[in-house]
Amino acid sequence: MRLVVPLIVLLVAFCGHASAASRKMTGTRPLPALPAAAFTIIIIPDTQAYTGKGTKATKDSTDPVTNKNLEAQVKWIAAHREDQNIVFVSHVGDIVDSNNAGQWAVAKQYLDILRGVVPFSLTVGNHDMTTKGDAHLFQEQFPAASFKQHPWYLGSYTHERKGQNVSANNVNSAQLFSAGGMDFIHLSLECNAPDDVLAWANEMLTKNAARRALITTHMDLGILDKPKTEEGFIHDPKGRMRWVKIHGGRGNTAEQMWDKLFRKHANLRLIFCGDQSRVTALRLTTPADDGHPVTSMLTDYMSQPVLRLLRFVPAENKVHALTYDVMQKVLVDDTPHVHELDQHQFTLDYPMQPATK
Repeated sequence: MRLVVPLIVLLVAFCGHASAASRKMTGTRPLPALPAAAFTIIIIPDTQAYTGKGTKATKDSTDPVTNKNLEAQVKWIAAHREDQNIVFVSHVGDIVDSNNAGQWAVAKQYLDILRGVVPFSLTVGNHDMTTKGDAHLFQEQFPAASFKQHPWYLGSYTHERKGQNVSANNVNSAQLFSAGGMDFIHLSLECNAPDDVLAWANEMLTKNAARRALITTHMDLGILDKPKTEEGFIHDPKGRMRWVKIHGGRGNTAEQMWDKLFRKHANLRLIFCGDQSRVTALRLTTPADDGHPVTSMLTDYMSQPVLRLLRFVPAENKVHALTYDVMQKVLVDDTPHVHELDQHQFTLDYPMQPATK
């Protein structure tokens, strides 16, 4: 389904409720070879497929908590860092399904595999904190101090308020990396980031205006307005979201984040997000204030062992987006509710001449 809106291109895919058995991604094609001089940025979608004692998926189980899909995703990244020339990894949030110590311990066990292998960021989703923005369980496992030894870690948002569990200590973070003769800055912004966080983000992008900017935030694209029915989570109009899940009145909608941050920066061209389990794939290209296109992309494959590989090919000035099931070892060509191939495998224009210094 395609919605035509002035000045934007919107590609929409639906995903309704499905049993675990019906959520299997399908495809037959292997991952093609990496083009010469290309490099890859990996997007990890929501990873809520926890099983074991006390989990939603296996309520009666007495087995230890685990997440086989997340394990497969990070081990594939580590194993293929060199042959895929992976230069950065971004998790879109909803790292856990239930915000409890058991699931966070499992998340740390697997995500720590990436340490020392590749620069990476973790975005805090609504499942990763309380509705008031308390992310202390995330902070216990992934505090800013645990990243400071990495040269690519630029830092995190800080404040002097009493509630350090909210927004600070790596809940919003910045990373630097270089690839293909280009320098990048990446920001991970929490779900519905408040104004003080956006002020910090604006400052980070302004200070690093000579770098190409990427942003990951948990809620950006999805159902426009909070649905009033279950069917609405599937069929209501879609675009840049106008409702919040976190921080109450302090929280910014995705639309507000666009107006207060995204549209203002000439160096920002790509935004990554997750959150919408009943919307599998959504792309939106909108002109920034200076007229250049900014493309947002939703990647939420229902917590299956799927990665989105963004292959930057400087010789073509293109980014090839490949959605790949690491367990089946095939490109995702079809899902139960999204049958259009170009929702899963697509190409974006991305000028890659050296940024003006």
